[in-house]
Amino acid sequence: MRLKLIAASLFALTATAVLAEPADAIRASLSKLDLPVAIKAISESPMSGVYQVQLDSGRILYASADGQFLIQGALYDLSAEQPRNLTVAAESAGIGEVINALPKEKLVVFAPKNPKTHVTIFTDVDCGYCRLLHSEVDELNSLGIEVRYAAFPRSGPGQASAKIMESIWCAEDPQNAMTEAKLGNKIETLTCDNPVNEQFALGQQVGVQGTPAIFMANGVLVPGYKPAAQLAAEALANQ
Repeated sequence: MRLKLIAASLFALTATAVLAEPADAIRASLSKLDLPVAIKAISESPMSGVYQVQLDSGRILYASADGQFLIQGALYDLSAEQPRNLTVAAESAGIGEVINALPKEKLVVFAPKNPKTHVTIFTDVDCGYCRLLHSEVDELNSLGIEVRYAAFPRSGPGQASAKIMESIWCAEDPQNAMTEAKLGNKIETLTCDNPVNEQFALGQQVGVQGTPAIFMANGVLVPGYKPAAQLAAEALANQ
């Protein structure tokens, strides 16, 4: 019995060492790329010989066991009747954790009394579809959807829209300032310690390429405008 226990222990130690070696090799190779986001975890992917690299932003990369090859793209499971995008499933879970961890006091929030779920929207005050979506926030609230706005000035930090968004976040009543700005009205120029640049950078890391970029509570990204009733239905289905 003792010999069996020793053999089992040696096998477990050997297996751990084997699994650790690809992770070390992959980390060493990726360190040469100077990635803007840290590596959160490295694990075996469903595809033999390919490892899944999860970044702190929730995004997923794939690498060979020796770290010499890197893949950026979607991994599909074709074994079932319908293809399944494994990358989207893994990324949504990771991105959901990142997005939901944003402090609500750093977001501009429009909430019903008893929300059923929430969406986090990366928005720009100069975006036409963002303005259209904002005109339906009351309807979203009436359907039980809490709307959380994060800043994503498409022209980049320091530009005119970014400065307007900084003024919104610095306003005494950010909700009213957001509404006025999206109506095209001039708001008071204000400065303070604000999260606009930080949220813009986060948006880039989690894959925002345009606005509005709507993240469901489970991390699923819905790019672009959708009417309130349709958006609410999708939000409730993706809690």
